Amino acid sequence: MLTRIISGAVGVVILAAVLFFHDTIVLPIAVAAMIAIMLYELLRAVKMEKCIPILCAVELYGISILLLLSLDSDFSFHIFDIEVFSGKYVPLCCFALTLVAGFVIFLIWLLNHKTIRYEQIFFALAVMILVPQAMSSIVRIDRNNGSDGLFLLIMGLCGAWIADTGAYFTGVAIGKHKLCPEISPKKTIEGFIGGIVTTGVVYAAAFSVYSGDFEIGKAALTFVLGAVCAVIGTIGDLSASMVKRQIGFKDYGKIMPGHGGLMDRFDSVLFVLPTFYVFTTIVNIL
Repeated sequence: MLTRIISGAVGVVILAAVLFFHDTIVLPIAVAAMIAIMLYELLRAVKMEKCIPILCAVELYGISILLLLSLDSDFSFHIFDIEVFSGKYVPLCCFALTLVAGFVIFLIWLLNHKTIRYEQIFFALAVMILVPQAMSSIVRIDRNNGSDGLFLLIMGLCGAWIADTGAYFTGVAIGKHKLCPEISPKKTIEGFIGGIVTTGVVYAAAFSVYSGDFEIGKAALTFVLGAVCAVIGTIGDLSASMVKRQIGFKDYGKIMPGHGGLMDRFDSVLFVLPTFYVFTTIVNIL
């Protein structure tokens, strides 16, 4: 327990330091490092971490996509007064990188078809796309919302983690009915509902305090947003646990003693942050 507490405290300090420098290059670099670690943990789960060409293709793709998406649309790179790259070409570059990475992965599969299974290949392709796109929401939320970016980023992260806390305490207090006993034996239906309500209430209160004005309509809207994030975060958590169950893993990694790997801490975030980003982009909640 002490190891878990110390590890968690160190993690909080590191996260706070990154968020403090959120408006600098520190944030994209930190997220890129997280993506690299999470991709390695996932490839390790299906015994693909020792296939260096595929590992390199997946890792380089994940980091490159994050850094590309971090560029401003007005960014341009010149050589001898000739524009060789512009931020407006980012979507095209992302598409091209996806094709190249996919081509490399399939080529390596063809060359090693006797030892590499199709399940491993398509798992690698899936996580290569999912993890960078989901985690890039951290930078998108921060960069695309001006002075509100940091607050929205914190709330997006809290959308996953508050639900876990609310579900835990509710489950301990009144939990009796198992939610998914074969996947996550400790989760209960009561805890699941408690997590939804807790996140909704915290969202409604936090957004009202931040805006400095309480409006029933916006409070209801942010409550719904919090509730949706809690549901989606639970699905993400259960999905990651299901993968671990099927492959016989306890944790994805050991980078956080007592907590496991980054995937163990950010599994629900992978689903919550993109949802939060889309919602706050479409709907004006501030």
